Amino acid sequence: MWNHNYYVYITTNPNKTVLYVGVTNDIRVRLLQHKQNSATQKSFTGKYYCYNLIYYEHFTHIEHAIEREKEIKKWRREKKNALIESTNPNWIFLNNEVED
Repeated sequence: MWNHNYYVYITTNPNKTVLYVGVTNDIRVRLLQHKQNSATQKSFTGKYYCYNLIYYEHFTHIEHAIEREKEIKKWRREKKNALIESTNPNWIFLNNEVED
């Protein structure tokens, strides 16, 4: 049986005023891509400097990860804040937890 890794994640900008919810199979690479696109108009994360990881969940099935991403994206900001604070009350940037 193959072991698959998928992540639903939330990033924010340095001032913690903008949130981005995404899904990926390689969170390290995806965070690097967000950082490299910062200050560009190519993407939402680039335009708003959303490259600081503040929350993530791990899944072994892509369908479950996509379903969860869609669920979180529909939430109001207050509910997303509560989710983040359930595991990261001080909104510490977690990039180093998942990067080599």
